[in-house]
Amino acid sequence: MTVPGFVEFDPAGGCPCGGCAQERRVLQHALAVRDGGHPGAHGARRALVLMATAGTVLSSGVSGPGAAVALAAGAGTGTPGGSGRALLAPAAGHGTGLTKAPGPAAGPDLSMTSGATPQGQVGGLFGGTGSGRGLVTAASATRSLTREQIIARAQRWISAQVPYDMNRYWSDGYRQDCSGFISMAWNLGRNQWTGSLAQFGIRITKSELRPGDMLLFHNPANPGAGSHATIFGGWTDSSRTRYVAYEQTRPHTVKRPTPYAYWSNSTRYVAYRYRGLADGGDPGDGTGDTSAFPGAGKFGPGADNAYVTRLGRMLVERGGGRFYTSGPGPRWSEADRRATAAFQRAQGWSGAAADGIPGPSTWSYLVNGTGRDIGGGTSGGGGATAFPGTGWFRPGQSNGYVTSLGKRLVSKGFGKHYTSGPGPRWTEADRRNVEAFQRAQGWTGRDADGYPGPETWRRLFR
Repeated sequence: MTVPGFVEFDPAGGCPCGGCAQERRVLQHALAVRDGGHPGAHGARRALVLMATAGTVLSSGVSGPGAAVALAAGAGTGTPGGSGRALLAPAAGHGTGLTKAPGPAAGPDLSMTSGATPQGQVGGLFGGTGSGRGLVTAASATRSLTREQIIARAQRWISAQVPYDMNRYWSDGYRQDCSGFISMAWNLGRNQWTGSLAQFGIRITKSELRPGDMLLFHNPANPGAGSHATIFGGWTDSSRTRYVAYEQTRPHTVKRPTPYAYWSNSTRYVAYRYRGLADGGDPGDGTGDTSAFPGAGKFGPGADNAYVTRLGRMLVERGGGRFYTSGPGPRWSEADRRATAAFQRAQGWSGAAADGIPGPSTWSYLVNGTGRDIGGGTSGGGGATAFPGTGWFRPGQSNGYVTSLGKRLVSKGFGKHYTSGPGPRWTEADRRNVEAFQRAQGWTGRDADGYPGPETWRRLFR
């Protein structure tokens, strides 16, 4: 008997043979790659087709060395890195009287190399496989979240400086890479990858971006070549050329001003809004413009809302951190009033214009990063006596405060790690010199991590 040939096939809807029946069962639960499904699901599908069809071949009475060779060849194509096309499936008749009809070869499936993409793969928390139902529909996996909650979840990893590692999982169960970070911020309940995150969002335009939305670049041809995702945290200027990005990247989670849409592959990023977004908890006027002044009624004694939190965070970044012993938070406090008044006085205002309650001008200066910082320096200019806040001293930052810090370290005898500069861009040399100064104060552990805080700053500049 002629040894049958095999090609990949789509099962006939009414065919009762074992191979077609099994293929139909698998296809019911596998999302196509083009729709966000993971290629691994289709690798599993091919393996099942292989096993089902092998049974069909053997039951038809085909035997001998030729059949064994055909089965072995088909099995080889189902492994990662194979051609992925010459799969065991009947060319015609589904059982007997088959003729040879080889299919065309395709290139290797790069996303399956070594069994995972460079962003990890779809799976449960802590690396578990989960139920597998996440591949069926995104709607069943979305949980109601406000924008404020998304940003707060992202901030937890920022504060903890979670190390980047696509093979490890943080204490909350999410994988420590960019797609795991988005999965955590959106509370998806499972670790996704850049090829599946889009199904949990609704595509939007640049003008519609608001805090908590996602900017995603997935390179389907080669996921390892630039694929990345960030959480949009708001525009840093009225021109909308830079935004605050919350992202998981090497060496750890960061929050930093970023050119739109990203440092590389900028034109290939796509904006998405989380499908499960709830109403409320969203700083803004409902038009998508979060820079508009919300009104004086949002501030002052008794106020408790997201605008107060945002005000406090902006004040900390402009040098008001010393006024806060905790927070900033949504409930208006004396710390908010004092920090606001200090910022207003830094602009040269007095009397009712510096009463500690923000008005349109105060808000505009803070949102757009203009005016003078608390302590006398211009925005990003670094004329430093008061501590400007921790946000100025992180990877990716470039500002006058970093230069002032470096020069002060050198003058104090703690500049040995500089091979050039110091300059405005934060470097590992800055961090190591700060760490040396902190250790000289007798501090250890997190008190000597190389990042300046209020007391480090006070001792350097006193």
